[in-house]
Amino acid sequence: MRTYYINNGNENGGPFTLEELKTQQIKETTLVWHQGMDEWKHAIEIADLRPFFNIVPPPIKRASPTQKVKSTETSKTILGLKKSYFFLAIAFLAIMIIVLVLNIIQNNKRNELDIKNKQTEFGNEQINLQQKESNEQRIQEEIQKRIESENNNKRRKDSITTRLAEIKNLLIEDKNQLVESKNNLIDAEDFRLLRSESTKDEQIRSIQNDIENWRKEIDQLENEANRLYLELETIH
Repeated sequence: MRTYYINNGNENGGPFTLEELKTQQIKETTLVWHQGMDEWKHAIEIADLRPFFNIVPPPIKRASPTQKVKSTETSKTILGLKKSYFFLAIAFLAIMIIVLVLNIIQNNKRNELDIKNKQTEFGNEQINLQQKESNEQRIQEEIQKRIESENNNKRRKDSITTRLAEIKNLLIEDKNQLVESKNNLIDAEDFRLLRSESTKDEQIRSIQNDIENWRKEIDQLENEANRLYLELETIH
């Protein structure tokens, strides 16, 4: 009885009888050898072992079923992709477009906000600069007014001081004239030689008028001096 050896790719097995070989679950590609063979062969190539394998003949190719299969496969794909993959790609592309549009809108809004903020900052700086310039101008005007006021006060003080000195001299002169007129009146009243009564009266009235005029002038000068002293006290 012929015995067989098998090789599973790693090690050899056997010897097996034909009946024992059926229990080894050999495959068509299992290497088999028996005495009388020059080399190992696949099991399907050995005539005694071919009944072990149920060989199914290939299907007859027909045109219409193939076209139907292709049509079915085509209906399940779009642009060479499965419908699920295609719609997934479309959804992903739509999401990317939406994200891109939202980013563009957000960047535009951010740029607009930055521009508005810069415009506001520039406007505030302009207002602050104008306010600063206005304050400096007002300060300069106040300083100028103070200088002018001090100059005016100084000129007024000098003018008052000069006038008071003039009044002082005029008062001395007027008072001397008043004393002299009073003395002349006394002399005119007592002197009687070589004068008529009418001449005497006329001289007395003339001297009395002079006395009255000197008194009025002295009063006016004293009033003016008092007013100037009060004004001088109010000037800082």
